Amino acid sequence: MKIVRRSILTAGIAAAALALSACGGGAGAANNAPGGAGGDAKPVTLMLNWYPYGEHAPFYYGVEQGIFKKHGIDLTIKAGQGSTKTVQATGQGQVDFGWADTPAVLANIDKGVKVKSLGVYLQTTPSAVQVFSDSGIKTAADLKGKTIAVSAGDAPTVTFPAFLKAAGLAPEDVKQQNLDAAGKIAAVMSHKVDGLIGFAHDQGPTIANKSGKEMTYLRYADAGVNFYSNGLISSESYLSKNKDLATQMMAAVSESFEAAVKNPEAAAKAMDGKDPQIPPASVVLAQWTETIKLLHTTATVDKKPGVNDPADWDATIKTLNGAGLLGSAGDVAKYYDSQYQPK
Repeated sequence: MKIVRRSILTAGIAAAALALSACGGGAGAANNAPGGAGGDAKPVTLMLNWYPYGEHAPFYYGVEQGIFKKHGIDLTIKAGQGSTKTVQATGQGQVDFGWADTPAVLANIDKGVKVKSLGVYLQTTPSAVQVFSDSGIKTAADLKGKTIAVSAGDAPTVTFPAFLKAAGLAPEDVKQQNLDAAGKIAAVMSHKVDGLIGFAHDQGPTIANKSGKEMTYLRYADAGVNFYSNGLISSESYLSKNKDLATQMMAAVSESFEAAVKNPEAAAKAMDGKDPQIPPASVVLAQWTETIKLLHTTATVDKKPGVNDPADWDATIKTLNGAGLLGSAGDVAKYYDSQYQPK
């Protein structure tokens, strides 16, 4: 396995990174899983939605345990810098597969990016208002008059009004302060804001680790506002030439998630030393533990990870279109191809 820390690489940089990995050097390089090159395993690249964090443990664990090799895949994991960049890089053929947030996937497809979702794995949205447990904010109603850090344009922020409406609040009841990802965390840590909007399985464990304080999550899904989050995508061009490989990739990812759910500590440990951006081990484990809660809806609770329900897709499109995130909402087939679902 080779890991590259840039989200979008030029050909020259990519060649240099591969050369370093072949020599066993370079930041973020890692050894292949036991068993060598896996015989006829085909090289496949996957770009994450962000720098590696606990949600991504199944990919590293699947490589470590030889699951991807078993399915004929020699996987290279690349860090990302946001789902939109991952979607665009995948659509441009810079990587074979992407791991991206469904709202960003759908919005970019509406803008003409030629990608398809092969299956969503985080089927309950991690979107949540995150506050310190000692803040006095226990329910969504307690947000009235408070200041919450947001990031304009991202899915949790765009759908925040729907969450407030479900809680009986109006958008003007809560002051929003627009900050980037790092700025939101810093503002919460310094008590310049009362909380932040983001992914409960990402920022929350990080803040808890840095502050030594417990976090409370006001989850959108608990208020009845749910939509699909992160899943596997590929370009239409790549899929037209690699249908069997895409099916193998979905099966390998699904099996890796199953294995990581059964062995969370081992899965989290598989990320050790793989990239300088990876959080501390305790945070990775907390992030992955929180991610496990997001893998199914009531319609898929007895299904393999990554198996999607058509009604959940319809609900996702309806919610995102209602929030104004989609430019020209189409039917499910515009965004998602079900033929690659794990059996």
